[in-house]
Amino acid sequence: MVLMVSEEVRDAIATGRPVVALESTIIAHGLPRPRNLQVARELEAAVRREGAVPATIAVLDGMPRVGLDKEQLERVANEGGIRKLGHRDLPLAVAAGASGATTVSATALLAALAGIRVFATGGLGGVHREWTVTQDESADLGLLARTRITVVCAGVKSILDVPATLQRLETLGVAVAGYGTDRFPGFYLSDSGHPVDWRLDTPEEVARVMRAQDALGGPESALIVANPVPEDEQLDPGTHARVLDEALRACEAAGVTGQGVTPFLLDHLVRHTDGASLEANLAAVRGNVGLAARVAAAWAAGA
Repeated sequence: MVLMVSEEVRDAIATGRPVVALESTIIAHGLPRPRNLQVARELEAAVRREGAVPATIAVLDGMPRVGLDKEQLERVANEGGIRKLGHRDLPLAVAAGASGATTVSATALLAALAGIRVFATGGLGGVHREWTVTQDESADLGLLARTRITVVCAGVKSILDVPATLQRLETLGVAVAGYGTDRFPGFYLSDSGHPVDWRLDTPEEVARVMRAQDALGGPESALIVANPVPEDEQLDPGTHARVLDEALRACEAAGVTGQGVTPFLLDHLVRHTDGASLEANLAAVRGNVGLAARVAAAWAAGA
């Protein structure tokens, strides 16, 4: 058995009840202790309040797990040496018996393999700034182009090249719709400054698109439901622009490249906004988790 699905999640899938996949990177790498465990429990509880089953995903001792129990969730939150795993890392982690938290790409892949159709996260990865020089693009995009899953997110991380990411998603054939908005969200911000071509306003509408995907029988690509953080909980746009500009210059001055760029920029934003960027991030994740649970319920109900 290469994939271990918890009994609760397995029973929910078998009986057609709604299930929402949750990533574990935010728990292991995105938040300080002990808040990370508190947030992990909060997000699972939010899924349950909407009548769905949470399936937090991680790899523990070389075993990909879909749905964590109390002790396993605590391990992800508190154990030292938890790696950060994209989908390319999964066979290496399994073979090495390693433990790791799953990013968007790894979570989406394992969720789809388990038969879960809806996944909630904060912000997607995408095309990095200075792409023409670095050729740096998140593995999230390619994985979502070949994985049939619905991802509820707050757009892509605002430290990225948002218009280039939207163009890349179009090229890859990944469907993108704004939820209750004609604008693409900007992760910490309600509006990235860029439009979307399609808008969905209810969980039932999202579920109908999911059914249409299956009926058409096209490529096994994802549906991205871009759900904006509420305006009253977003990071102040002026502060965001100023601090991000400072962060980009600091990153260049420090010579940070490759996989180090994103954590450097995100950490700079947290420290130089007095934690306001982290609170906006959490507000977005909470909203996405609740919406994802409602979408999963509509999907399960055959809406």
